Amino acid sequence: MAHGFLQSFDKDITVCSAGTEASGKLNSSAVKAMSQIGIDISGHTSNSVEKYLMDEWDFVITVCGGANEVCPSFTGKVKHRLHIGFDDPSHSTGTDEFI
Repeated sequence: MAHGFLQSFDKDITVCSAGTEASGKLNSSAVKAMSQIGIDISGHTSNSVEKYLMDEWDFVITVCGGANEVCPSFTGKVKHRLHIGFDDPSHSTGTDEFI
């Protein structure tokens, strides 16, 4: 979802997204929620952060509460690191409407 939001701000920037617990597939509720606000993430993938550790980045942004603590170190060149933590929506429980 964060990838979708960030990419929607500027189509000309390169955005890559990965997680510490990548499942290999997107959460259908996330795809639906983003679609409802006009952002199509259906073509995105669920990648492991390991894929990107050696690359060079202008920004590395962690967004889930636990990611800042468990995210492996990026050994490539990183100009800026930001952390904006919130609960992982994939762990939400309750009715379909609530989720």
